[in-house]
Amino acid sequence: MPSLPRLIMEHASELPEGSLLCPNVLLHLGNRDAVDQALSRLARSGRLSRVCQGVYVRPVETRFGPRPPSVDKVIESLAELWGETIVPCGGAAANALGLTTQVPVRSVYLTSGPNRRLKLGAVTVDLRHAPRWQLVAPRRAAGDAVRALAWLGPKEIEESLGVIRRKLSAEDLDELAASRALMPAWIAGPVSVMVAGG
Repeated sequence: MPSLPRLIMEHASELPEGSLLCPNVLLHLGNRDAVDQALSRLARSGRLSRVCQGVYVRPVETRFGPRPPSVDKVIESLAELWGETIVPCGGAAANALGLTTQVPVRSVYLTSGPNRRLKLGAVTVDLRHAPRWQLVAPRRAAGDAVRALAWLGPKEIEESLGVIRRKLSAEDLDELAASRALMPAWIAGPVSVMVAGG
């Protein structure tokens, strides 16, 4: 019979990139203590990466050797596992919308859950708890606009809204407008003016 680490790796190889391996999902392969020990051994040997306590991912094999899975794919899997909203931080959103040329040096995501620090290979990912209004419209352009405006601050809002108006579709702008009730007044006011055609 194949060893438990081999069974775990066979199971992991069938999963899409960024899928998570947690002990409770692997109990069909062995008892909890044995699964915990096998996962720890696989992480120490580099065949799996430990993202945080009790959560592992399989590196992606490339022709240049293994690399960590995409941060975005792992974050999507974690959001589903934990039942949280997790979105890129405002600096990343501002860069994606062309509102800044600054590229965030660190991988930072906003979350409805607690602050956490994750490891993906050599990359450290910070999850920072954020208020509900900064988590609106996850993974959509309207939500990115809200997060970008929050990051840029009140002094940049008028000019930034001009760029956002040109970049977002009518549907995205409607979604942005629909989120005004959750926004602080310093964002909601200018967005209302923009929506009214001012």
